[in-house]
Amino acid sequence: MKTGFIGLGHMGAAMAANLVKAGHDVTVFNRSREKRRALLELGAHEAGTVADACHGEVVVTMLADDTAVADVALAKDGIVENLAKGAIHLSMSTISVALSKRLSETHAHAGQRCVAAPVFGRPDAAAAAKLFIVAAGDPAALQACQPLLDALGSKTLTIGTQPAAANLVKLSGNFLLAAVIEALGEAIALVGKAGIDRRAYVDLLTSTIFPAPAYKTYGGLIAEGRFQPAAFAAPLGFKDIRLALEAAESLRVPMPLGSLLHDRFLRLLAQGGDSLDWSAIGGLAALDAGDVHGAGADRVSHSRAVDEKRAQDRAAVGGSRP
Repeated sequence: MKTGFIGLGHMGAAMAANLVKAGHDVTVFNRSREKRRALLELGAHEAGTVADACHGEVVVTMLADDTAVADVALAKDGIVENLAKGAIHLSMSTISVALSKRLSETHAHAGQRCVAAPVFGRPDAAAAAKLFIVAAGDPAALQACQPLLDALGSKTLTIGTQPAAANLVKLSGNFLLAAVIEALGEAIALVGKAGIDRRAYVDLLTSTIFPAPAYKTYGGLIAEGRFQPAAFAAPLGFKDIRLALEAAESLRVPMPLGSLLHDRFLRLLAQGGDSLDWSAIGGLAALDAGDVHGAGADRVSHSRAVDEKRAQDRAAVGGSRP
């Protein structure tokens, strides 16, 4: 299938590579040209502009946030202006419900189709084509995209005909994952401060009452304090919780745990955790307990110390002025 692919970050690059390997005719675009090189060597074509990636049957976007998606889809010389009538925008980014609805309406007005298909899975799952995909849109458009989805994930679950439904499901799923991370962090901090081996504790949990992949993945990261390199950066996790709360407010659904997670992410970022994996919120409980070496909390503490030192230096410079 002739496909454009826009967005070659940790997830997008692996996904585009799998489409090429599956035999699809893929044209890639990324604002940073350096990220295109490996895909071109693999057999993809290069798009010099967003418009150049919009000449096929489908254009896929896998971008960081609402601003990035709106910039390539809705701005002048973007996807809507260049996609052929009847062609499909396969939006795989984790974006707000409001933007998803706007995309659907704008594409429909232009005679184009829009399918939302956000994914669950970290970069290793993307590279192995083992993503779980939540898809929503017109059934005929979904069927047309199925060969692409089959090349990207191990399972595609259709949630409805309105694309925004898939985005809401994805945001709710990330809310649940963040809640798991926070709960694990608190439990690991409790047993760790008592002198119990954190890794053994996680192994016990994940081999008995909590065998789910999320507990194994994030429990291991928290127990070992392994928050770098970030597979899913903390600012993106914060963004998703904020968007989930935004959707909840619009529907008048109280989410007190969501508000707690919002503040945990805000604290992590305020202490310099921008470069850490989002699982680093699981290290905050140990820090709160005064165990600065527990579950990697010393790394968060170090980030805070660096920020405080910079602030002191700035104040000293300011204080020396006449």
